[in-house]
Amino acid sequence: MTSTVVVTGMGVVAPTGIGVDEHWAATLRGTCAIDRVSRFDPTPYRSTLAAEVPGFVPEEHLPSRLIPQTDHMTRLALVAADQALQNADLDVPSLPEFGVGVVTASSAGGFDFGHRELEKLWSKGPEHVSAYQSFAWFYAVNTGQISIRHGLRGPSGVLVTEQAGGLDALAQARRQVRQGTRAMIGGGVDGSLCAWGWVAQQTGGRLSTAQAPDRAYLPFDAGACGQVPGEGGALLVLESADDARARGAEVYGALLGYAATFDPPPGSAGPSTLRRAAELALRDAGVEARDIDVVFADAAGLPDLDRAEAQTLAEVFGGCAVPVTAPKTMTGRLAAGGASLDVATALLAIRHGVIPPTVNVTRPLPDYRLDLVTRPRRATLSAALVLARGHGGFNAAMVVGRERR
Repeated sequence: MTSTVVVTGMGVVAPTGIGVDEHWAATLRGTCAIDRVSRFDPTPYRSTLAAEVPGFVPEEHLPSRLIPQTDHMTRLALVAADQALQNADLDVPSLPEFGVGVVTASSAGGFDFGHRELEKLWSKGPEHVSAYQSFAWFYAVNTGQISIRHGLRGPSGVLVTEQAGGLDALAQARRQVRQGTRAMIGGGVDGSLCAWGWVAQQTGGRLSTAQAPDRAYLPFDAGACGQVPGEGGALLVLESADDARARGAEVYGALLGYAATFDPPPGSAGPSTLRRAAELALRDAGVEARDIDVVFADAAGLPDLDRAEAQTLAEVFGGCAVPVTAPKTMTGRLAAGGASLDVATALLAIRHGVIPPTVNVTRPLPDYRLDLVTRPRRATLSAALVLARGHGGFNAAMVVGRERR
C-alpha cells in the first residue's frame, strides 16, 4: 500500500516546554533553554552546559507505581505518548486488538537509572540493586512501557541510529500504517543527562566546552565550536488519511517522503551520503527541490560537519534558494528525540505560516550560501525537508507537508 500517512496527534516534552502549545510559543519567542547542567554537578567535566526539560515533576503526570521502575527518559516518553494519544482523540480500546503499535528511537537507554543501580551495587551490594534494572536501562524500554500502559499490541520496535533515530522511527511507523495497521505511535524521546551518560558523551569529542549558554552551540556560525546535548523529544500518532477522515480527526499534516543512507567508514575516500538521502526523500514524496519551502537542518555545530551539510543543501537546492532553520539551537541536540521534535515543529510551522528561528547565530558564514532564518519569518509553507545525521554515519531525510487530497 502507498496510502498517505498523516499525523493526527502530537506529544512534546522538550526543553522548550511540556506540551505542543508551550513548545511552540517558546520556539516562536526564540527562548534558548541551554544552561548549566543541574541534574548533577558538571564541575569535573570540560563541558558543563545542557538543555533540560523545565519543571518536570513525574508524579504530576504518572501513576506512583511507574516511578520506581522507570528512568527519567522513559518518564518523559510516557508523558509524550499520553499527550499524543489524547491530542489525537484516539479511542484505543475501540480499535482491533492488534491495531495500534509503537516504534520509538533511542541512543542510550536508561543511563540515569543504570547509573544509580551501579552505585548501589558497588556501595551496598547486589541485594540492593532494583529488579527493574533488568529492563529500565534497555534501548527498547520506551516502546515497551508505552505499549503496556496503553494496551498497544500492534507492530512495535526500536531504532538505534542516534540523531537520525527520530526520523527512522517515524518512517517505520509510517510503513506499518501503509501495511494496514490502524494507527501507530512513532518518534523519539531521549536523553542521558547524568554523570555516567556525560562521560560517554565527552568521549565523542563533539561537545562544546564554551561556558556561555548563548555561545556554546552555533551551527553555521563563524564561532561554531561544538554541540550541546539536551533531553526530550516528540511522539506522534500516525494514521492513514482515509481512516483519519472517517473518524473526523484533526490532521496536522502528512509524512510525504523519507530516505536513509549510511556514510562510508571514517578515513575512507567516500563522501557523505546526506545528499543522496535528501534526494531520495524528495523522490519518495513525489516532489522537486523547488517544492520545498523550508529546510530544518541537522545543524551539527562543528565546522566540518556544518560545511558538509551546507554543501549538500547547495547541491540540492542551489545557493540561498530555500530558507534554512535550526530551532534545535534552543533545545540542544536531543539525540534520538531531536529529529522527531523537528518534524513536529515543521508541521506546526506549516500550519501557522511561520518559520521558527535559529537562535544565537550572529555571524553566519557567507561562504555556506544559506538563507539562514535567525528570527521568526512569516511565509506560506506547504512542504518542509527535515535532515538528521546520527553519530557513526547515519543519515535520514523526511519530507512533511500538507495532506494531499
